[in-house]
Amino acid sequence: MDTIRIQFTLFSAFYSPLIATMSGGFLKAEGLDGQWSVAPPGVSALAALENGSAHVVQSALSQGFASLNKGETPSAVHFAQINEMDGFFLTGREADPDFNWKKLEGAEVVMFKEGQPLAMFKYACHKAGIDFAKLKPIAFTAAADIDRAFRQGQGRYVQQQGPYPQQLQADGVGHVVAQVGRQIGPCGFSSLAATREWLASDMAKAFTRAYKRTRRYMNETPAAEIARAEKPYFPNIDEAVLADCIATYQQLGCWTPHVEITAAAFERTLDVYEYNALLKQRYRYEQVCTLPPATQ
Repeated sequence: MDTIRIQFTLFSAFYSPLIATMSGGFLKAEGLDGQWSVAPPGVSALAALENGSAHVVQSALSQGFASLNKGETPSAVHFAQINEMDGFFLTGREADPDFNWKKLEGAEVVMFKEGQPLAMFKYACHKAGIDFAKLKPIAFTAAADIDRAFRQGQGRYVQQQGPYPQQLQADGVGHVVAQVGRQIGPCGFSSLAATREWLASDMAKAFTRAYKRTRRYMNETPAAEIARAEKPYFPNIDEAVLADCIATYQQLGCWTPHVEITAAAFERTLDVYEYNALLKQRYRYEQVCTLPPATQ
């Protein structure tokens, strides 16, 4: 059985379509043994492609934008979507069925300090009609530090990916009040990247066949069943919490059945980065993306 090396930039239930290629047995069905790792904090998983320690990585289109902004051709190409929606939640100290985004103005919000999570959050605030400058950020780089800070009493609200918010609710620490993705709509939030050379390989075709089946599984299978299979990957998360998180993402529409990154999703991501003044120009789809390997 060939070993396929997969690296995550961040590891959470939000990336279940990639995790489930392993937990659901889809890679093994294609003769592949999935070996996974997580990039060190502050290091792009794309570095693992460049040094040959990974075949495929969980990344974001913005990595391609960063290279193009410097006048460089991206070393990797994005060939499949993972999430077609922002998967961050806002959690408050108290249950608030009447929450509106205006309540964030003047409030302390524990959030990500930089990168795509911050860019998307600023754009969501813009779409919600509020002034991000009126928030009082308590910012960290690492997801674990954000969770720890909120649990220790910092902030009135916190920005997190699942399953952190669901675990906060289960522990009685907070209550989910909003989903950031609903403000932004479909976009190229997170994706699979690889080198063009690897995408021409038989392994890439086998992986793509497995991934296509996984995406159908993510939409057709009860969340509890997916969570049961994924639980070994999340030893510190309650299985019921994991199932709740997965069900929420299914309902949000993050994991649409199609595999390719659509032109519309790409353009919306450009909108987000243009709003944040993080683009030198609007790049063409072909400069960052390609279609998945043909498997027929």
